[in-house]
Amino acid sequence: MSTVDSPRPVRVGLLMTALLAACIAYQLNASMLSPALKTMARELNTTESAVGLSQTVFFTLAALFSLFLPRFSDIVGRRKVLCWTLAIMAAGSVIAALAPNIQILLFGRAIQGVSGPVIQIVLLMLRVEINDAKKYGLLLGVVTSVNGGIAGVDAIAGGYLVTHAGFRAIFWVIAVTAILATLLVQFVTPESKPSAGTQMDWLGVIPLVISVGSLLVGLNGITSAAEANWGLAAACALVAVAAFAVFFLVEKGSKHPLVAPEHLYRRATWSLLLTTTLTLTGVYAAVYGVIASLAQNREAGFGLPADVTSLIILTPFALIGWVIGPFSGRLGPAVGYRRVMRYGLVACIVALLVSATAGLHSLSVLIVCVLVLGIAYVGTANIMLNGLGIVLSPVGNPGFLPGLNAGAFNLGAGLSFAALTAIQAAGTPAGSSSLRGYSNAILAGALITAVALGISFLIPKPPADADLS
Repeated sequence: MSTVDSPRPVRVGLLMTALLAACIAYQLNASMLSPALKTMARELNTTESAVGLSQTVFFTLAALFSLFLPRFSDIVGRRKVLCWTLAIMAAGSVIAALAPNIQILLFGRAIQGVSGPVIQIVLLMLRVEINDAKKYGLLLGVVTSVNGGIAGVDAIAGGYLVTHAGFRAIFWVIAVTAILATLLVQFVTPESKPSAGTQMDWLGVIPLVISVGSLLVGLNGITSAAEANWGLAAACALVAVAAFAVFFLVEKGSKHPLVAPEHLYRRATWSLLLTTTLTLTGVYAAVYGVIASLAQNREAGFGLPADVTSLIILTPFALIGWVIGPFSGRLGPAVGYRRVMRYGLVACIVALLVSATAGLHSLSVLIVCVLVLGIAYVGTANIMLNGLGIVLSPVGNPGFLPGLNAGAFNLGAGLSFAALTAIQAAGTPAGSSSLRGYSNAILAGALITAVALGISFLIPKPPADADLS
């Protein structure tokens, strides 16, 4: 039985204010911390790799919670689940702000990972209220462009705070923002329960989370060639396969499956999830990790302070994506989500290739490449991938594909930080003036993005009459 607590006319301005506040609170966990990673390592007396692991932990847990929370929100209420995830994120932020060492910081970041499916739940809530496809595409562009940064303000603020107040101030800002977003969502947005009365398939959730979690742990164990734990990776792979087999058997016998087996077979499912994961793996840490580190590296890079790096690298990346996002979002339903996405991926590959060569020696060239990546990834590919998750989701289970796609976004971002920063550190260790690590890492990002482009041609065309109600 579907229920929607929204008898009044849609107040788009108030609705968007609340939903954007939720998205901003989530995004601050990633983009606001990017200029602070080197400072975090110094203030916690640890290494950049360890701090990079905190990003991987956040995105890994975000991926796991994204697997089932969107479906759970369909049943118990999207507003309710969104409010709880934001409140828990605030608690994790407080723990991270007070962390005396890297271990407690990792714990706080893990708790923040509950917020993983915020963007997807927001898009589902928006979908209920906006029935016009072009208007929905426009607002989808506004919401999902937040994924690339808050119009650059977060990067500027993050750089300023870490330079003048230390990294802990960033976590306090995230905590306050999450609390405000919780209140706005609770008192402004309508509730919707399209699957009210359906039982949640918790028996299916457990083996799925174990399977994906084991896979992530195994992958993280082999991202450093020098310290790769192949035994752990092999054990995790076996656990992942066994747990997924159990999950498949549970779903076949479930009356209300989390993921119906026939949905897993759909080309729309696996091709989209692969494209999303590989796109994020190729692009995300290339900008927020590798290029940001290059800009601040005194020996091999340009030696910029954190706040200047935010101002001239990360801010333009987010700002131009924020500007372009609504236009590409409106273009998606008219021209085709897949076509617009592929244009973005091609531009990402070109920008990464130039960054890995000429960009390493010229700050102006690097800035131009980052601008192109802002247009191509933040303002285009990212938005189309989110849109495809909505319009390709099967009828009767609207939270299914957006939930898995949210997991793919977070999985890709976590893998990106684990893989690209490991390649960077291996080729350019601390104190080295060699640019080899930076070049190799960005080239690896370009190669991975090219694979994503190839797989994107397997994504089927969305139905012309995709239901947006």
